[in-house]
Amino acid sequence: MLRHSAKVALACSLLVSTSHSQALLRNGYTWTSATPQAVGLSTNKLKEMEEALQTEQFTKITSILIARHGQLAYQRYFEGDADSLRDTRSATKSITGMLVGIAIDRKLIPNVQAAVFPYFPEKQPVQNPDARKDRIDIEDFLTMSSILECDDWNDFSRGNEERMYLIEDWVQFTLDLPIRGFMSSAKKPEDSPYGRAFSYCTAGASTLGALLQKAVHQPVSDFAQQALFDPLGITNVQWVVSPMGIAQTGGGLRLRSQDLLKLGQFYLDKGKFQGKQIISESWVQTSVAPHAQIDAQTTYGYFWWRKTFQSGSGMGHPAFYMSGNGGNKVAVFPDLDMVVVLTSTNYNTRGMHEQTDKLLTKYILAAAEN
Repeated sequence: MLRHSAKVALACSLLVSTSHSQALLRNGYTWTSATPQAVGLSTNKLKEMEEALQTEQFTKITSILIARHGQLAYQRYFEGDADSLRDTRSATKSITGMLVGIAIDRKLIPNVQAAVFPYFPEKQPVQNPDARKDRIDIEDFLTMSSILECDDWNDFSRGNEERMYLIEDWVQFTLDLPIRGFMSSAKKPEDSPYGRAFSYCTAGASTLGALLQKAVHQPVSDFAQQALFDPLGITNVQWVVSPMGIAQTGGGLRLRSQDLLKLGQFYLDKGKFQGKQIISESWVQTSVAPHAQIDAQTTYGYFWWRKTFQSGSGMGHPAFYMSGNGGNKVAVFPDLDMVVVLTSTNYNTRGMHEQTDKLLTKYILAAAEN
């Protein structure tokens, strides 16, 4: 039996079924819309997905959007509507990487080899002082591979983000972390693929926000608006801020689903929008290239995840994607010329990423192979 919430969501949903030439204007950004068929998406597969979303196997999915060949071909909202702001948690980190790239393009930061600690002369480590910390650079934080003992996936880690949220000064928290140790059975950075040992660390991403603020001489939120969001026509954003009033560049930025789609499309287009290069193509290419190995299937760029998703037919489609708690994803598939947004509020639940992965592989990628 169809749940009441699913009925309401389905009734409120919107499928783009306009002609190939019709334009959808929102917030200064013109999406050329198309029917799914016009961009090679199987309506049968999309219908199967919608039917599956009405069952108990999928919960708390809030929106699904697909753009292909630069055209908005599909959008569904299961909670709120097109104007609702979505909290995609750590997907924010990928946007932080974009801002670092823009700052480097503008010579406000010299390069990714710039050392982090000298940006905070007033906050030298109080705990665990170690000369090796002076060599930690921006790239170490962008690739989640610094020598600091910081692991959000380990409840016992000194650097676990939940411990950071309990104190006022998040930058001092990061600078005070001890150096990571490697048991004899563990791969050291020099023995790991790409020469880096991955350890998921929100504290490092948050510290990059404070670094950005110093480098660009203005609040991160203002820099982001002027340098990235305004050029893309993104006008409605909501930042989470730290107790010290610094934008939380590690997660929690709220954006509309369509604006998340813009960011994915913008990266698919190698940093260019409406003929203007917003971020250098070289930064885009470098940031989505592999820099650290997570597991046998997954690598990591500069706050971008990388994986080949296998569709139901067995075909593999390489992607780089933003990812956040709850199963939130903004996935870019260059071989299919396609961007997919999946938003969800399945925060801190088992199987949250598997749920959105299944939507991608079983239905959306299968629809694109039509």
